[in-house]
Amino acid sequence: MELMKQLRQQQIRQLLEARPIRTQHELAAALRERGFRVTQATVSRDVGELGLRKVMREGVQAYAVPDSAPPAERATDERLRQLLTDLPVQIEPAGLLLVVRAVPGSAHAIAAALDRIAWPEVVGSIAGDDTVFIAVADGAALERIVRRLERVIGD
Repeated sequence: MELMKQLRQQQIRQLLEARPIRTQHELAAALRERGFRVTQATVSRDVGELGLRKVMREGVQAYAVPDSAPPAERATDERLRQLLTDLPVQIEPAGLLLVVRAVPGSAHAIAAALDRIAWPEVVGSIAGDDTVFIAVADGAALERIVRRLERVIGD
């Protein structure tokens, strides 16, 4: 999947988590507010690819990401779990970044697995040789991603 599509679909997940969005038109407008150049056709394809469905939220029918992840996402979750449990890692918050330190040569694999999962809390990541910087939008997202990673490591 191309980078802009991944970023756009990650933003869609974040938007749907943040507030009710009732129509594709509303979703397209929200994406434009975040700097994405989208058409109705693009949004329609994203809705289908993400498997979005309508649910009652705050008294209105709004889009939601399905509860069960597609098989490809489950495999990616398992890849991240395997990397984080097989390697010694240290996770440390630093402002709105999360710093993950691991053994030399492993950072790229960890960042790639994290990027493929497209957790809504993650804005982006940068990998060096043994360190991954994970950027988040705010303190609440940082807390959620730390808890998620701790659950992955703890399982």
